Amino acid sequence: MSDLDVQLPSVFDPFAEANAEDSSAGAGSKDYVHVRVQQRNGRKSLTTVQGLKKEYSYNKILKDLKKEFCCNGTVVQDPELGQVIQLQGDQRKNVATFLVQAGIAKKESIKIHGF
Repeated sequence: MSDLDVQLPSVFDPFAEANAEDSSAGAGSKDYVHVRVQQRNGRKSLTTVQGLKKEYSYNKILKDLKKEFCCNGTVVQDPELGQVIQLQGDQRKNVATFLVQAGIAKKESIKIHGF
């Protein structure tokens, strides 16, 4: 028995890293720009952009996005999320590259969701 040393594995917490990020980030965790796609009916879809800084003019950004991608869109005021840009079609990658090229957001701060 002396040849066989039994070592119990230490307790592993899979959420420890996520909890540490949440506590250290605090209010700074809202720095992400979220680009999502929502399925409408059939093949139709809707792209939403939220989390842009308040100092930007959402209407000017929307105007440039509409011209660049040849799609329609609107700015919606949400009570929880604030102002949200909505675009017709699946424009997730286009919007992400546009925001980086225009200097509105950094590539690391953009999160693309959906499908």
